[in-house]
Amino acid sequence: MQSESQIPTPAAVKRRFAVSLALFYSALFAVAGTQLPFFPVWLKAIGIDAAWIGLINALPAITRFTTLPQITAFAEKRHAIRAGMMLSVLATAIGFAAVGLQQQPLALFLIYALTCMMWTPSTPLTDAYALRGVARYGLDYGPLRLWGSAAFAASSLACGYLVDVIAGRDLIWVIVAWAVVAVLAGLLLQPLDDIRRKTTERHTDTALLRDAGFWALIVSAALIQGSHVAYYTFSAINWQLHGINGLTIAGLWTLGVIAEIVVFALSPRFSLHPSTMMAIGGLSAVARWIVTASEPPLALLAIVQLGHGLTFGMTIVGTMSLLVQRVPTHQLARGQGYYAACSGLLGATTSIASGAIYARIGDGLYYVMAAMAAAGALVIWSARHRFTTQPHSEGSGG
Repeated sequence: MQSESQIPTPAAVKRRFAVSLALFYSALFAVAGTQLPFFPVWLKAIGIDAAWIGLINALPAITRFTTLPQITAFAEKRHAIRAGMMLSVLATAIGFAAVGLQQQPLALFLIYALTCMMWTPSTPLTDAYALRGVARYGLDYGPLRLWGSAAFAASSLACGYLVDVIAGRDLIWVIVAWAVVAVLAGLLLQPLDDIRRKTTERHTDTALLRDAGFWALIVSAALIQGSHVAYYTFSAINWQLHGINGLTIAGLWTLGVIAEIVVFALSPRFSLHPSTMMAIGGLSAVARWIVTASEPPLALLAIVQLGHGLTFGMTIVGTMSLLVQRVPTHQLARGQGYYAACSGLLGATTSIASGAIYARIGDGLYYVMAAMAAAGALVIWSARHRFTTQPHSEGSGG
């Protein structure tokens, strides 16, 4: 059977798909570029204490293992991944606007929970849409995904400037504005051929969960990416306490994302096996968090931030490469959902615990993150022999 990437495709169609996806990735990650580093700052500005901040910031991770898998599976069964992406960002814009009108912790918690239910599926659905495009048009994931990282860096830097210019209570509206941009970008997304209808489905909905190699992949990725929780949740707050201003904080985040962009841009040239790339990402995270825990001077901290290209970028390139190899094309949304669920379960637990740990030992929280990253590297390295074969193929229907 002819593979998806071998089907002749007009260059204009391929280009339109790549451009529209790059624009959507850009808008989607611009939301994250403002939300991840500065949503906790906004929470602090409206008087939310550290314990509540930890709980509230756990909500996206909680929805990843509760509601997200059901949403991605539903979108896949209805052949509506693109529609799901568009509805997700629309609900996100409305939800963040509603969050911005709240100041009471419990009410904010509940409304943000509803927002996250619709927001968190957007990235797995977009990655599934992107990986289907990779298979259909013979594209590379990294160069497509780097536009999201570039937008993340630009929006984070811009918001960092705004932190020193506008009141902290107004930061939520920057997030809302980018969510509206994402809604508009979603209107440009190109429809994809229905790959599922072109293949013979021979696997049940739980087939992936019986694959030990798939489990090793998603657990390892969840551990390595989950080790970034302390960085995402408390870095901006902690650096502010050390006298670093908002623009410098944004600059530190931007350095990491620039390194990530370089990794994505160069990824088509990588010859390492994806499991090796993930192991490198995990070991790099161990070193990064140990140094960060020691309260390094600004110059060293800047150098350490460049390690984000390995800890995040190298890990996700390896993860996506293994997903394409391991998961049938017509089940990629489901595979992304399981991956997000595993990451969410671990991330939620880590986020909730991190609030209490940070309150007790401050920067020592990064040592816990280093241990998580080491475990992730060990899991993928121990299971590397499972990825020497590719059990799922288009020719076999997955």
